[in-house]
Amino acid sequence: MIWHSLLLTLTLTAAGADKNLSPEDQADLKRLFPEGTTAAEKLDRWVLVTGDFEKHEGRQFQPTDPAAWRITATDRGNVFEQFAQSKYQPPHRSPFNIAWLKDVVVEDFVLTAHVKSTTRDYGHRDLCLFFGYQDPAHFYYVHLGKKADPNSNQIMIVNGAPRVKITRKESPGTDWDDRWHLVQIVRRTADGSIEVYFDDLTTPVLTAQDKTFLWGQVGIGSFDDTGMWDDVKLQGIRRQTR
Repeated sequence: MIWHSLLLTLTLTAAGADKNLSPEDQADLKRLFPEGTTAAEKLDRWVLVTGDFEKHEGRQFQPTDPAAWRITATDRGNVFEQFAQSKYQPPHRSPFNIAWLKDVVVEDFVLTAHVKSTTRDYGHRDLCLFFGYQDPAHFYYVHLGKKADPNSNQIMIVNGAPRVKITRKESPGTDWDDRWHLVQIVRRTADGSIEVYFDDLTTPVLTAQDKTFLWGQVGIGSFDDTGMWDDVKLQGIRRQTR
């Protein structure tokens, strides 16, 4: 199945009333605002985007190279697979394989997905999540690498120059195997916090604090490896436009 037939199921929720959200979605809202919020203007900009890749309707991702991505049938249903290396050269040293979620720009957010690495086992075996996208030279990404070093298993910023790590809490690495795993990013712009979770959604494996980019698109992919994605869910606050 070629790329242009791949579409996400999209639900936009004006969440001024929590009754419009499932218990799970309300829990994510509380993770973004742990002390609670009565800011109606923020809740009115609440957005929920879900994609399990079973249906072909809604908004679509925009890959850096559409030929490197496809819908693949698996024993868990259809998944979004980055199966080849993208023919893409970023303006600065940063990941090559990215699929950006189009038309949704968020400030605070929770991004969750099921992921499976499909490459060989080596020190920099990775998958990545992206956020705060302004343009190809300005964004954040999380590199979930097998073994940590300054360029692997870090929270990174690309700010008009080659990527630089901004991680505060680090971990020894991401224990990739050939199974599916659950990943999540929680981003709060008020204090600039970034939390990354892997399988265990109670304790972050990586954290950072940065306010360089307070809004942007989100995306999925890898630096230079391959992988599968399923059940992608973005919940967050749409960017305030004036």
